[in-house]
Amino acid sequence: MSLRTAVAAPFRTRGSDRMGESEFVVALSLDRDWFSPDQAKRLVDVAASEGLLERDGDELVVEFAADEVQIPEGFVPKEDVLRERSTFERVLDAVVETGIEKQEAVAEINRLQSTLGVTLEAAAVVYARRRGVDVAEFAERARGDL
Repeated sequence: MSLRTAVAAPFRTRGSDRMGESEFVVALSLDRDWFSPDQAKRLVDVAASEGLLERDGDELVVEFAADEVQIPEGFVPKEDVLRERSTFERVLDAVVETGIEKQEAVAEINRLQSTLGVTLEAAAVVYARRRGVDVAEFAERARGDL
């Protein structure tokens, strides 16, 4: 996922799991020239909402093993990483990461939604759990939408 890769890059370069937010913004905007400073700040917000970053005062703490993320040669993240994804999109991504075809998953989730009479997000969580995909972090959001 390019969001995870973009977030990991500054932490990998620094060799740490925490850094100042301003240092993170500089790393993405000036050092790597991937984003403008405003876009880099937006990336912080999106990454925090996705559970990839945690704010600790003026510092950011990476919430995954950034040193294990491979950054491909010539990698440049697309601007769509600056967009927050819906609960459905996040669950679907988790399902697809396990090797299930996206089209198949969407079709089955739509059938579940119709059959169960629940929101799309709730149907996606049910589908994922039936396939053994851990989506507990998204289940609460889906339950809240019910």
